[in-house]
Amino acid sequence: MAKPLVIVESPAKAKTLSRFLGDEYRIEASYGHVRDLPEKASEVPAEIRKQAWGRLGVDVEGDFTPYYVIPADKKKQVLALKAALKDASALFLATDPDREGESISWHLREILKPKVPVRRIVFHEITEDAIREALATAHDLDENLVKAQESRRILDRLYGYTLSPVLWKKVATGLSAGRVQSVAVRLIVEREEARRAFRTSAYWDIEARLTGGGREFGATLVRVDDERVATGKDFDSSTGLLANQKVRHLNEASARRLADGLRTHLPWKVTSVDARPGVERPAPPFTTSTLTQEASRKLGFSTERTMQVAQRLFQGMEIGNGEIEGLITYHRTDSTTLSEKAIHEAERVIRAMFGDDYYTGPRRYQTRVKNAQEAHEAIRPTDFRLAPKDLEHVLDVDELRIYELVWKRTMASQMPDARVLKTTVEITGRGPDGEACAFTAGGKAIEFAGFRRAYVEGSDDPDAELADQESILPSMKEGDAIAAVKSPDPTAVALAALEPKGHETQPPARYTEAALIKELEQAGIGRPSTYAPTIATIERRGYMFRQGKALVPSFSAFAVTQLLRKHFGDYVDVGFTAEMEEDLDQISNGERDALSFIRAFYRDGEGGHPGLEPMVRREEPDIDYPVIDIGADAATNEPLRVRVGRYGPFIQRGEGGTGNTATLPKTLPPADLTIEKALALLKAKAEGPRELGADPASGLTVYVQHGRFGHYVQLGATPEKVKGKKPEMPKRASIPATMSAAAITLGEALKLLSLPRDLGAHPGDGEIIVASLGRFGPYVKKGDEFRSLEDGDDVHTITLERALELLAAPKKSRRRTMTRTVLRSLGASPAGGAEVKLMDGRYGPYVTDGQVNASLPKNADASALTLAEALDLLKARAAAGPSKRPARGGSFGGARRGKKKS
Repeated sequence: MAKPLVIVESPAKAKTLSRFLGDEYRIEASYGHVRDLPEKASEVPAEIRKQAWGRLGVDVEGDFTPYYVIPADKKKQVLALKAALKDASALFLATDPDREGESISWHLREILKPKVPVRRIVFHEITEDAIREALATAHDLDENLVKAQESRRILDRLYGYTLSPVLWKKVATGLSAGRVQSVAVRLIVEREEARRAFRTSAYWDIEARLTGGGREFGATLVRVDDERVATGKDFDSSTGLLANQKVRHLNEASARRLADGLRTHLPWKVTSVDARPGVERPAPPFTTSTLTQEASRKLGFSTERTMQVAQRLFQGMEIGNGEIEGLITYHRTDSTTLSEKAIHEAERVIRAMFGDDYYTGPRRYQTRVKNAQEAHEAIRPTDFRLAPKDLEHVLDVDELRIYELVWKRTMASQMPDARVLKTTVEITGRGPDGEACAFTAGGKAIEFAGFRRAYVEGSDDPDAELADQESILPSMKEGDAIAAVKSPDPTAVALAALEPKGHETQPPARYTEAALIKELEQAGIGRPSTYAPTIATIERRGYMFRQGKALVPSFSAFAVTQLLRKHFGDYVDVGFTAEMEEDLDQISNGERDALSFIRAFYRDGEGGHPGLEPMVRREEPDIDYPVIDIGADAATNEPLRVRVGRYGPFIQRGEGGTGNTATLPKTLPPADLTIEKALALLKAKAEGPRELGADPASGLTVYVQHGRFGHYVQLGATPEKVKGKKPEMPKRASIPATMSAAAITLGEALKLLSLPRDLGAHPGDGEIIVASLGRFGPYVKKGDEFRSLEDGDDVHTITLERALELLAAPKKSRRRTMTRTVLRSLGASPAGGAEVKLMDGRYGPYVTDGQVNASLPKNADASALTLAEALDLLKARAAAGPSKRPARGGSFGGARRGKKKS
């Protein structure tokens, strides 16, 4: 009997839908995109291969018709979908609810050419109710969304395939340009340029430490007589000079003189107390952008990592012998809206968890992103009753942390404002010449926690956590004296310490992923689905590298940005790129013709902006190889410049030649390349390798050298090149960042050169085990199995026995490791002999027998728990069966699992 065919994007989603819909429907996956413009010359269709524009896959001489191909790795799946459609009574296209998903559905319809009714279904959460509702409200494809996505794809192809060849010719091969990518690179480069131009300034102030009322607090000098004391914002970042001449600039000497005078003119007086009530409002629910920003700031997650975890939480996953449905709504969205259903569910849970005082009515947020329509709702839990603690034993560490962010943020967004009392106290003393020196201290008391209750880890004692967010000052009133020594009166305030403090202005901070995404979003560039791939692309192309969380541009990025900014300024201009996004939004709304937009962009130009293709023809002959000026060698007056060559960036003095070029380390931030450092690199290269001494074993000389990847040690001299013969290169070892190349000794170099160490054969299979240093530190290895060394292990002395211990232990995943401490063993279970343990989990103690986990009751004394009590808990938990989605109006406990697989 024929039944409807539902096509989703991923097999994981297909599996979840199959569980919801049973035998009523056939569910298949497309495995993402099924058709695209040709990526390789071999994929170009035969009918356009001889056309001048054939490699583009877009007819730029006619009406910009795109020519799509099915990639080789998708042909088998397309055939499977065609076969499935033969027996179908209808076709439901259930790809993701955004423009890209709409486009995939359109491509599926075009490829499969169904003869049965075709409908589009959209759901923003993968729950049975949502799927059933989507099927009941199936509709036609949105052709405007399809046109907008197709225009975006054509635009990106024309941009990349037209400008990238210019970069290959004028900078280096392997580089690429992209409509959003190149603007993002420009932002990172211009921040680094600001750091290069920055000039440090020094300034001083005075900090007082005071005690009173059982507390210690700080106060900072802010004014001397009528002059405000200078702070960092008063200096010009490009010159280092004081920009505001109406402030008093304290240096070390003047600050110390003031402090000495203040110490001798006690008591001081409280000259004003200003206490003002204030409110702190919750943030809106997460969008894609704000989720990735928050995960970067709080968890240190990359955008790509966050989106991968969110994908799993959205589509549901297989865990043990069961499955759980989607835990969050669709994660590619620029909307902060919550549905009425979600708002009502949040209300019920807030009242039950926190009390009626913590819900005063629904809060609705207006989306600030222009034309937000990637999805109709913010990222939120699909079931507010599932608190993070209910999923502790179900999700892995990354999944739990992202879910926790989403749950807390959404709950907090519907709770009332926090009410605070902010107090500012001014305390005045006299300097050496009688001048009035005013200090200020600030305090904050939380009078009503409001939404902050949702941000407390656990809910047993929220006040204890909230206390850490307060800074309460002792009671003071105008006219109170500040004594020199602690008074017998415990409420009196006294001066405990007075110390001049020196400061330096700081250069503009480099972008983090979070900051870059925020900047792009505020500028109206890119969309939720583009942020992660954009950052991944610019890192993969070598345009930036990471220092901690900071995104540091490479010299290649500098060269490319310099070229594009000078010759194709519009196409890396933030405003112009944002205008293109608005044009694409207008196409999606049916307000602009797609063909005229693409024609204007590529060929005809519009609004004073020339078309890309004629601009490239006009500019390319005049483009010089970009160079980055560093300064001049004072000894010779020759310019010092960075160029990008075949093997990467290098420093060049004057016209170059022997002794006047040196390779730059790949991880050297451009802002850190000073004239002094450039000259030092040239000197080191001219002097050649530094000899450390001879290796006692071989008699060969050990050298310290510098290459494109940094400093390394080498055993023996580098052989001369012989035409037609490949020389045998001497052994080399990188010098770790923890060691100084300038101070490394012969002994340390020989230790590095001794790696990798052959520790011996594995007793089981005879395979050799080695110890060495890698990207993530020291490790031992057998075949493809790696284990990091632990504290106390030394890569130079580790034994075969110890290596076998490490290799025998379970591999610790960098993503899935969660620390759970065994508090104590309670004994063996009489049922099967399994050890029953009392564990310390993230949300409190629980017991486990390795198969079933059971949380302890809220008021249970873990220290007094017996084996019999633990067995009762485990029995009750097992009897409850796999945790299911709580019924409406039911309890909150339990993780949501599906039926066990047969």
